[in-house]
Amino acid sequence: MLKLSSGEIAPKTGVYSVVSHSGKCIGTVRVKKGDRMPPTQSANNHFEIDA
Repeated sequence: MLKLSSGEIAPKTGVYSVVSHSGKCIGTVRVKKGDRMPPTQSANNHFEIDA
């Protein structure tokens, strides 16, 4: 599992899960390889995708 924060560069194109600070999936976002990860609703959230 690959974890990314807002502003980091996406290593691959795909659908990333938006994960809350408690570990719950709260949504998804599609990002292209080389694009920056979008902002999240909370600074404690992050993105995950299968490596």
